[in-house]
Amino acid sequence: MISINKSIIIWVLSIIVFLGAVIGASFLLGGKSNQESSEADHPAEHHEGQSVYEDKFNALIGQTAPDFELYSYNGEKIRLQEQRGKKVVLFFTEGVMCYPSCWNQIAAFGKDEVFKSEDTVVFSIVVDTKNEWKKAIDKMPELGDSTILFDLTKSVSKEYGVLSLSSSMHKGQFPGHTYLIIDKEGIVRFIKDDVQMAVRNDELKAELEKLN
Repeated sequence: MISINKSIIIWVLSIIVFLGAVIGASFLLGGKSNQESSEADHPAEHHEGQSVYEDKFNALIGQTAPDFELYSYNGEKIRLQEQRGKKVVLFFTEGVMCYPSCWNQIAAFGKDEVFKSEDTVVFSIVVDTKNEWKKAIDKMPELGDSTILFDLTKSVSKEYGVLSLSSSMHKGQFPGHTYLIIDKEGIVRFIKDDVQMAVRNDELKAELEKLN
């Protein structure tokens, strides 16, 4: 009887050890798979203290701004290249989900006459849908005074390297709070990724004044 009990105990212990090994292996493989998936979604490799996204963004200074075509909230197709002869401010923003910081930043443009002059335009670029933005404007009507462009595929945000900068709280998914100023010849003259999420109208106006 004692021999049988010992056999049963050994058998049970063997089963427990086997199950533990299987569960442990599954956990390790699952962790590796999740890590690989995350790295594929957010391939932010670092070198010399900067991510490839930061390098791409910083490299825009002094270069011709990548051209794009996006639709505005009012249904107008806006092409960047057609803005030559004007100073252009681009504001890549988290949009609807970022209340109230982004909303206040966008609304501030619409209230400031400097950004609505004949030689200056401001485009706030979001990855939201028009329906999502309509709800935002219904809640804060002054948002409607600013020009919103919809980057639904995120292709423009990727081209400008703004999806995974420091100010983005959802890296790889949403831009953060990122400004660019483009001169009348289409050259990027100023960039700022704003982790403090502040209204930067005065700073942007000072930079615009440096341009012809």
